[in-house]
Amino acid sequence: MRLMIIGSLNGHISEAGKIALQRGAKVIHCEDTDQAFGALLNGKSADLVMIDVKQKISEFIERLKTERIHLPVIACGVSTDARSAVKAIQQGAKEYIPLPPDAELIAAVLEAVTEENNSMIADDPAMKPIITLANKVAPSDATIMITGESGTGKEVMSRYIHNKSKRKDGAFIAVNCAAIPENLLESELFGHEKGAFTGATGRRIGKFEEASGGTILLDEVSEMHPLLQAKLLRAIQEKEITRIGGNNTIKVDVRILATSNRNLQESVKKGDFREDLYFRLNVVNIPLPPLRERPSDIVRLAQFFADKFSESNDLERKSISKEAQEKLKSCKWRGNIRELENTMHRAILMSNENEIEAGAIFIQGDEISAPSPLTNSQNRTSGEKQDTNIQNTSGVESFIGRKISDVEREMILNTLDQCLGNRTHAANILGISIRTLRNKLNQYKNDGINIPAAGQS
Repeated sequence: MRLMIIGSLNGHISEAGKIALQRGAKVIHCEDTDQAFGALLNGKSADLVMIDVKQKISEFIERLKTERIHLPVIACGVSTDARSAVKAIQQGAKEYIPLPPDAELIAAVLEAVTEENNSMIADDPAMKPIITLANKVAPSDATIMITGESGTGKEVMSRYIHNKSKRKDGAFIAVNCAAIPENLLESELFGHEKGAFTGATGRRIGKFEEASGGTILLDEVSEMHPLLQAKLLRAIQEKEITRIGGNNTIKVDVRILATSNRNLQESVKKGDFREDLYFRLNVVNIPLPPLRERPSDIVRLAQFFADKFSESNDLERKSISKEAQEKLKSCKWRGNIRELENTMHRAILMSNENEIEAGAIFIQGDEISAPSPLTNSQNRTSGEKQDTNIQNTSGVESFIGRKISDVEREMILNTLDQCLGNRTHAANILGISIRTLRNKLNQYKNDGINIPAAGQS
């Protein structure tokens, strides 16, 4: 566990750092967010950030997103500063820890982050040989290709292998090759020197250097441009890289894991993926089965996600009813574990019973046709303006002949209905940002559609 501490709070945060050190964490202390970013961009990676509430938390989190650095951020402040605690959570902090620090609380936070990174639910017989293979090859430095449909847990398996390896105390750096624009991916992987291109205002350490001594995950490596594939091949063969705009080669010591949801052999035949790179990456192949082929894991995974989202939404934990379990097990889960995760996020928000009931389980594709927990007569007073174009018809037939914008509007308003007007919950369920949701609602309001007030329905 690598902990980055930002700020001081009269020495209280430093005391939290000492406790973390005693619990086995590696700690780096930065005076402010600017110094923290300087460290992160120059190869000082971290698993967790603890930040003084007096620091610029919102700017820090936004810059993390801009730089594609994925770190959980925990705010810290004096226990009486309730207003700052609420503000920090609103700005994107994952948790708030009151100071002076409590040793057991600090230990619990570190343990929770470690458990989140290491969790692997794989008890189904279909997963037994997969786990056996992963355990066997994890201690080596062999390059591993993890394949499977989208949403099958390839990154989770990658973290599992890293944490079982001799590099577990080093960095684990994940790079999504499909999500980063082609012209930025080379800089992301290998870094750049100041002035290397327009906008390069300073030197940046690439992910290969940042991961040196640890593991780098090349997620969806099949999406990498052929020209960059050649540079990646050289980095693997020579164990050295050159920053963009630089002349010096830099030795790197990394273990490479790669994932793909495509058939790479077919990509090689088509000329989209280099054959020599394929052989370099595919020293060991770990194929992950789709969720529908590991049915005995479905309920355990569902309960795991239900507990996770209960905690993150400050709700009481609930078990899953027998009827809901049967409904979960009967689904084909085209989106695999990712779809199950989103389904349980909705379920924990929608559930009105002591257990998560079957009615709270909305399977992909059923959202528009599913009835709201509250009927229209309960949701709106009779004097409120209705939009005659919004219908609650069910089935695929209801989409035929309709504009995409109308279907989108119906989905957004129905979801907002189900969330009792809560914008944050609705945005999470829809998979869009809160800003996008607000823009859509403002557009509908200007069109004369009645929109529930925030927190109401």
